[in-house]
Amino acid sequence: MKQSKAHAQIEIKSEGEHAVSASHAGIAEVKSALAGFMTEINAKLQKQDGKLTMFERKTVSNGRPALSTAAEIEVPHQKAFGSYLRCGDDDALRGLELEGKAMSSAVSADGGYLVDPQTANTVKSVLNSTASLRSIASVVNVEATSYDVLIDRTDVGAGWANETAASAETDTPQIDRITIPLNELSALPKASQRLLDDAAFDIEGWLAGRIADKFSRAEAAAFVNGDGIDKPTGFLTHTSVAEASWSWGNLGYIATGVDGDFDGASPADAIVDLVYALGAQYRANASFVMNSKTAGAVRKMKDADGRFLWSDGLAAGEPARLMGYPVLIAEDMPDIASDANAVAFGDFNAGYTIAERPDLRVLRDPFSAKPHVLFYATKRVGGDVSDFAAIKVLKFAVS
Repeated sequence: MKQSKAHAQIEIKSEGEHAVSASHAGIAEVKSALAGFMTEINAKLQKQDGKLTMFERKTVSNGRPALSTAAEIEVPHQKAFGSYLRCGDDDALRGLELEGKAMSSAVSADGGYLVDPQTANTVKSVLNSTASLRSIASVVNVEATSYDVLIDRTDVGAGWANETAASAETDTPQIDRITIPLNELSALPKASQRLLDDAAFDIEGWLAGRIADKFSRAEAAAFVNGDGIDKPTGFLTHTSVAEASWSWGNLGYIATGVDGDFDGASPADAIVDLVYALGAQYRANASFVMNSKTAGAVRKMKDADGRFLWSDGLAAGEPARLMGYPVLIAEDMPDIASDANAVAFGDFNAGYTIAERPDLRVLRDPFSAKPHVLFYATKRVGGDVSDFAAIKVLKFAVS
């Protein structure tokens, strides 16, 4: 009985060992299959690498340019030419009856289709002068509909007195109020939504830039010649009177002595007289204002010793100087002509005030004019003379 039990245990153990052996054999077969599969993949990859290396050598030896990685464009000529570039296959080119030696961009059928036009990513605009009195005038930011400037234009009376004499009553200073209303400058261009979506450059940025440029030129013109009706009042709009009879509310002028020109014998004398017609308290911060044509005539002037009155700036960005005073070239100033006030000289920081809201507002409206998008831009600005004693003009007249 004991022997039969021992025999049964031996048989059971033997069967377990067989199962383990079978399991190990299955794993070995899987590993062997995987190893064979990896070997086959590596062989194919090496073969592919060999083909790519051979193709690169062929490309370099033939002097062909590096291949583009861009997506293939569905145009027959471009596909054929791309096939030739990529693998040297010229069958497609022959099928299109194109000969490499006859291809050019001048004729569409001879290769012109292969040359893609490129659109500039910006629009080149005509340069317009935006020089403005803003750079030398007093500029204030306000949040109201107008800006008031209070001017103390008279002096306090005074007199000498001894120890025992009674003091007499003296004059009291007078204060004037100058009101500068803020006027609205606006623009309302529009563009189609499809154009905004498909354009090769930033249409919205371009429009915003053009609006800002136009606004700056419009206000620069108004600061010089504006009539004050729904726009700033230009300093040349005010009445000019001879300096000898100047009174508050007018601009004093110096005459050149010749109608519509400088004096032929001593043209520089008028410039000197203009400078010293301005009070000494204003000359320290004074500037000349004229346009380019007038500047071209003035810069030829010399003093009695043959030295030019005009000198260019010594550093980048520094303005030219006339008799030591900076010159602002403002194209809105009038040309030299009969009775024209073509040159101004003064302390514009004291003499002219610009009041404005501090920002340019652009409202994008895609709903009011579908399928177009409206760009409603507004700017509120005003300006006027705040000190009539601080600005003098040169009048091209006999007297």
